[in-house]
Amino acid sequence: MIEKTLILLKPDAVQRGLIGEIISRFEKLGLKIVGMKMQHIDKEFAGKHYFDVEKRNGKKIFDNSLSFLTEGPVIAMCIEGVDSIEVIRKIIGSTEPKSALPGTIRGDYSHVSYGHADFKNSAARNLVHASANKEDAERELKLWFDKKELHSYKTVHEVHTL
Repeated sequence: MIEKTLILLKPDAVQRGLIGEIISRFEKLGLKIVGMKMQHIDKEFAGKHYFDVEKRNGKKIFDNSLSFLTEGPVIAMCIEGVDSIEVIRKIIGSTEPKSALPGTIRGDYSHVSYGHADFKNSAARNLVHASANKEDAERELKLWFDKKELHSYKTVHEVHTL
């Protein structure tokens, strides 16, 4: 099933110069970028993105997540491909970088633990956000992109997946 999903390269990925490296992981798999932009977001917008984090994880984690996502520019991408939501979640690795397996984005480029983040009273700097499921992908894509910002085109990879 061809799906669209949201990927955010968070401020730490941008600041560390890992944009190209991370994007190339998706492209090498044959996933297609159908929308992409860099932007600074404010806490109001970040709160819409993390709309349920306070309820699920508490105010401290919610506030730290907002602060982290707004501390620098973010690259937002809409990526399309076969079972892209599940595939991308595997590629990026566990949300806690310390637990992410080698070979995943977080496992190769980050190692921070939740304990360290709590000690520093900050969000766990984990480089990437990816939609968790189809419902989240639909909601998040509507928040981050207008329809006119998403593009349709063919890639050579589609010869092998259609």
